[in-house]
Amino acid sequence: MPEHGKIDYVEFPSRDLAATKRFFERAFGWTFAEHGPDYAAFSDQGLDGGFFRSELTARTDAGSALVVLYSDDLEATLGKVQAAGGMAVKAIFAFPGGRRFHFTEPGGNELAVWSQPEA
Repeated sequence: MPEHGKIDYVEFPSRDLAATKRFFERAFGWTFAEHGPDYAAFSDQGLDGGFFRSELTARTDAGSALVVLYSDDLEATLGKVQAAGGMAVKAIFAFPGGRRFHFTEPGGNELAVWSQPEA
């Protein structure tokens, strides 16, 4: 049940909806529910959401919020992202509390993946 005043859903633009879906299926194992030719929804990924066809993209250099995924194995996840067609736009770096990298997916959106600090 959604909670009053809490973030419930997130939507991303995508220049290439089919490529975006393929990327997230291959890199992270996501599944999608089709809602017509211009929208695909995902669920059970920590937060439900969807992708809609658009010429715009979500990138931090344009002032967009950054969605950050978690990984138990940052290097392996970076490999999966690249193998699925994503491009690292910031290599793995340390930050207070862990390590992370930023990437763009084939539809043009920037996201990041973080992990705990190395022991």
